[in-house]
Amino acid sequence: MNMIDPFGRTISYLRVSVTDRCDFRCTYCMAEDMAFLPKKDLLSLEELDRLTTVFVEKGVKKLRLTGGEPLVRKNIMHLVRQISRHLESGALEELTLTTNGSQLSRFAAELADCGVRRINVSLDTLDAQKFHTITRWGHLDRVMAGIDTAQAAGLKIKINAVALKGFNDAELPELMRWAHGRGMDLTVIETMPMGEIDEDRTDQYLPLSLVRAGLERQFTLTDIPYKTGGPARYVEVAETGGRLGFITPMTHNFCESCNRVRLTCTGTLYMCLGQDDAADLRAPLRASEGNELLSNAIDEAIGRKPKGHDFIIDRNTRRPAVSRHMSVTGG
Repeated sequence: MNMIDPFGRTISYLRVSVTDRCDFRCTYCMAEDMAFLPKKDLLSLEELDRLTTVFVEKGVKKLRLTGGEPLVRKNIMHLVRQISRHLESGALEELTLTTNGSQLSRFAAELADCGVRRINVSLDTLDAQKFHTITRWGHLDRVMAGIDTAQAAGLKIKINAVALKGFNDAELPELMRWAHGRGMDLTVIETMPMGEIDEDRTDQYLPLSLVRAGLERQFTLTDIPYKTGGPARYVEVAETGGRLGFITPMTHNFCESCNRVRLTCTGTLYMCLGQDDAADLRAPLRASEGNELLSNAIDEAIGRKPKGHDFIIDRNTRRPAVSRHMSVTGG
């Protein structure tokens, strides 16, 4: 029983934000003094398991856990272990997560044991001082140790870097060589206008067309049809032998092939990262022990999935396109 949206797209990919909390405060993602959700608003791990199971029964094949930072959610490995039964049954093809890497030393081996095969690690710079500046609270050596542990556990890693003008643009060739040298793909992402932050995004915004043009002065980039289920478009880099992805929500949206919906830790379903339209799944989840109300609410929401998003960053549009922070929806 597949979920088909109004534009004929099959929804087979669910991203679940298991917490809005994080042990970093990255400047483009959060304000420093973030007000987090009260515990009572959060879905319990059991509720998250029940909800994700309904989505798997409705045709979701790929499930990604995000946050905030998913690995700071208390007892998160209990949920991973529960969801992994769908991998064993074959109902789910992939369980993965996006992390800042700070907790990987603790959890990488258990993640691999639960059937997680690959993860995304968000990392914008290899300069320890700059890393501390942009994450406010993070320490690069902990992340590097986490990456070591994850690779030793057999996890494949993709590095995600947000391109920030005047911060890491000159570093991207080095970051790419480092990632490729360790057998990791690198994906570069444009900064998105989500949530009020302490910086001016017009100063941070760097179109990836400029990034690509800069890289092409040093490297040979060849477009390839490689896909991981997400919105990245990939090139192969002749000099490193590695893959480089570009995620361009600003300069070129990728909505025509969008197969994703996003569930927050409060049970709110967002049909599009760049739109405010949402569906409350917590109420039908808690209203009955059966899943019929929940299943109907999901169907109704998928029936309103929009064709695409309209992000703008310019001097006239100071307000974020979407008021919620990226850490709420989980990227």
